[in-house]
Amino acid sequence: MAQSLTRLKESPSQTAGPYVHIGLTPNFGGIGGVYPTDLGATMLNDKTKGERIGLRIRVLDGTGTPLRDALIEIWQADANGFYNSPAELRGDADPDFQCWGRQPTDMETGLCSFQTIKPGRVPFGDGRLMAPHISLWIVARGINIGLHTRLYFSDEARANAEDPILARIEHRVRVPTLIAERQGDAYIFDVHLQGEKETVFFDS
Repeated sequence: MAQSLTRLKESPSQTAGPYVHIGLTPNFGGIGGVYPTDLGATMLNDKTKGERIGLRIRVLDGTGTPLRDALIEIWQADANGFYNSPAELRGDADPDFQCWGRQPTDMETGLCSFQTIKPGRVPFGDGRLMAPHISLWIVARGINIGLHTRLYFSDEARANAEDPILARIEHRVRVPTLIAERQGDAYIFDVHLQGEKETVFFDS
């Protein structure tokens, strides 16, 4: 008997890899001629406003071993706290900043790097300001559904203490798993998929 069309069933999930680099970052995977550069590889130009920073991100498995075939997308506000989105009704985002980036992890070190700007504070649903943060989406071989988490900044302690999302984390010892440590003009952030230092992940 045919399935009723009043309710659609969820499609089965599938693992992303080992072909995630071929589909999303073909130049990195050695396949030229699809795009001049991989989408999301560059977020800035020489007119972008804000403090320029680097992000150095690794994805680690339960043994602490870096995943060498992961891919990370970041989503963030501009320096004034505006998103480059049709849904942004509070003001205009910086036209010289792409609020989204995508990078694969290096096949040797498991590290990926972004050049971006430190985001401004964005209001929570009730109007309270969230701390500056960057949203991460992570896929890799063996991860059936992309993982969502956030990166906060170690030198924003006061704003972090006021952040309504961080305040919701019941086990306070896990809050540091969302904090990137500053080293010079870059922030270092490790995403632990499992284990003692497992990163806090979000439903969406």
